[in-house]
Amino acid sequence: MAAQLSRTKIKVKIKNRPRAISTLGTGLVLLWVCAIISFWRPPISEASSASVEPDVYARAIERAARISRLRSLLISIDGELVEERYFNGTGPSKWENIKSVSKSIISTLVGIALDRGYLQNVRDPIGKYFPQYLGSADDAAKRDITIEDLLTMRAGLETTSNRNYGRWVRSSNWIRHALNRPMVEAPGGRMIYSTGNSHLLSAILTKSSGMSTFEFARRYLADPAEIPIRPWTRDPQGIFLGGNEMHLTTRGMVKFGELYVNGGRLGNKRIVSETWIEASLKPRTVSRWSGREYGYGWWIDRLAGRQSYFAWGHSGQFIFTLPDLKMVVVTTSASSSERGERREQRQAIYDLMEDYLIPAARNGGGATRSPATEPLPGPSPS
Repeated sequence: MAAQLSRTKIKVKIKNRPRAISTLGTGLVLLWVCAIISFWRPPISEASSASVEPDVYARAIERAARISRLRSLLISIDGELVEERYFNGTGPSKWENIKSVSKSIISTLVGIALDRGYLQNVRDPIGKYFPQYLGSADDAAKRDITIEDLLTMRAGLETTSNRNYGRWVRSSNWIRHALNRPMVEAPGGRMIYSTGNSHLLSAILTKSSGMSTFEFARRYLADPAEIPIRPWTRDPQGIFLGGNEMHLTTRGMVKFGELYVNGGRLGNKRIVSETWIEASLKPRTVSRWSGREYGYGWWIDRLAGRQSYFAWGHSGQFIFTLPDLKMVVVTTSASSSERGERREQRQAIYDLMEDYLIPAARNGGGATRSPATEPLPGPSPS
């Protein structure tokens, strides 16, 4: 059954309405108004409609409405919002828990910190930021982990994600717990996905800037980019969680994606350097679970034959960017604790992108669908 679409309110003026109207008549009018509201969406301007293939596009929206746990679908082309759909009772003003999409935002904050001189180099070792935790002779390898290793999930530390996540966030000191994990690879080795790595980056941002990660994000990203943001989860020592539990509105997610499509600019505002954007989207490692490449907090893959870069969060939170189409696609989904449901939701969203949304974009039609890379087993971001 297709999910019901929720819409913002529309005022409907009924001419020549009798002053005294029966209860039955009122009910019929309300049903008529609700029918209009349920299927209403913000109109696409003539300029925007020229960016999509109408027939394919209509099928794309119909298909999206059948994805059971989808909460929102927003599409921006060349900086213009051409579609904004909400499902299952959500709407544009609601805060969405973006889960591991937060890792891409933490990466952006690291780039801003480098641009502004708070950090010097991604190859700086992290030992100087955590002397109280990495002071023993046995910690030499951990002291040599670099900021870049954390960004690319190649720190070599045992993961704090997936089956280890609950134990980590229940600990009394998240920084110490993450750093106390055993080394299972040399720094710079294979990818080991871990939210603990991103949390260490949040602590480094706080220590190097003298501001909380939230205040840093608000001052240098959210306010200048006009992206609403609010405080989120903090660890027992007061460090804002790096890499999970941030909340944005869906329109804020679109703006964040546009920042990467536009080389670090929004309008005439430079938010982060183009150098950082390019460095972030360069493949640095490969997930052994999905075969997808990973940069500085961004996943990299070809969708429908197009190069795409995306922020990915647990249960189907996505910001897809396709620079050659000037296209950003945002989805949010209801959370699920069932691995099978999450896998099905991810695959449905990938199929929507490859079979419908990308072909619907002008210059997107006719591209060859890339082979599926999502395996049955394996963890998802958390």
